[in-house]
Amino acid sequence: MTSVADLLRDASIRLRASGVESARIDARLLLGEAMQREIWPHESGPVTPAQLACFEDLLARRLTREPVSRILGRRAFWTLDLIVGPDTLDPRPDTETLIEAAIAAFADREPPNRIIDLGTGTGCLLLAALSAFPAATGLGIDKSKGAVEIARTNAVRNELSARAEFQTIDWDELPQDRGDLILSNPPYIEEATLSALAPEVVQFDPRDALSGGADGLEAYDSLAGVLPRLMAPQGIAILELGAGQRSAVETLMIGVGFAVQEVRKDLGNIERALVLKWNDTGDGGLDLRHLCLE
Repeated sequence: MTSVADLLRDASIRLRASGVESARIDARLLLGEAMQREIWPHESGPVTPAQLACFEDLLARRLTREPVSRILGRRAFWTLDLIVGPDTLDPRPDTETLIEAAIAAFADREPPNRIIDLGTGTGCLLLAALSAFPAATGLGIDKSKGAVEIARTNAVRNELSARAEFQTIDWDELPQDRGDLILSNPPYIEEATLSALAPEVVQFDPRDALSGGADGLEAYDSLAGVLPRLMAPQGIAILELGAGQRSAVETLMIGVGFAVQEVRKDLGNIERALVLKWNDTGDGGLDLRHLCLE
């Protein structure tokens, strides 16, 4: 009978040969799914024929570079267990930087009562923020009906549905609302560079959730038009940034009346979360570019 150790060794070799960098951990996760339990790194116990057949089916999908999260249909994000689907971006650890920034932004003030998530996808940002601010209610919007259905399911799955509302609508069409905290992870990849992304991204994430147009800034242009009417007077907005986009996005947001409170880096040392507040200095835009926290 085949052993766990033999399977993990063989699968890791095959995955690395196909270009998968996280070969060993991916093999463990897929074998765990096949055996319906956690697999420890140095296990050597037996694997039944039925478990082996299931594992080979899962492994064949990963060898095509389908992400583990999409094979399993779920992804851990912050403290949440989320389902993912073909209409949603696969939530990534980098995006958790926005939740860290939100907690820091409200550390010395009253927590937010109303949270708005623009382009909610799986609902990961809104639901994580609601878990961090237990007195708040929130609205997540997305133009994809499929994404909104998944976000609603995730709210129920994580026992947050009583405080979370989701609507299928473009953020340009959102009726009047005021958020104490506004979150958004907009599409920001330059259209011409999409084909160079990893197969896990370009082949399996929805293109609309990736492409930011020719310069990667189309969604930020749109956000600059809607944020001023959505943010409460003492509110905070936190936007995810692509690598190297800080200066351009800052310029857009300062131009519509915001000031930069913080720019927070992710674990890869990329400037990832742009924290905005209203500019009440009367100077046409407070430039706080020296404030960059890790």
